[in-house]
Amino acid sequence: MRIAERIEVDAPRALVWQLVTDPARVLDFFAGVTRWEVEGARRTGMGARYRMLMRVGSAEVGGLIEVVEFQPECDLAWTSITGVDQRGRWRLRAGARGGTRVELRLQYGVAGGGIWSWLSEQLAGPIVRGNVKRTLRQLKRAVEQERLRAEAARRRATR
Repeated sequence: MRIAERIEVDAPRALVWQLVTDPARVLDFFAGVTRWEVEGARRTGMGARYRMLMRVGSAEVGGLIEVVEFQPECDLAWTSITGVDQRGRWRLRAGARGGTRVELRLQYGVAGGGIWSWLSEQLAGPIVRGNVKRTLRQLKRAVEQERLRAEAARRRATR
């Protein structure tokens, strides 16, 4: 199953990148994700690994993922090492009026093949798509709030 959604964020790419690459902040905006823990010595960047779980219905699914692409302020991609077969990607591109166009892509599959695997993927699809859409809305809100806070702090500092 492949899911891709996008949103426009009224903030520079650097600020969006700061949030999506900070493992300590992921649970603040990533809807449905119940665990995002650093595994190993690398906290961020190429080769960083995370234990990730997402609630899908009554189950928590996921496993160990590894960052396989890391282009600052542009692309962050991961793939599963253990657990549910999954791939994900954050894409950040220049948006309107200095903002950022953010895209989140997820691809996943249920092991085993056959009709039951296909059925499981189809049943999980609307839940995961809803999580992706909510994630983008929550990221937008968090980033734009950060931008407003930073602007207010700069104004106070110049007084």
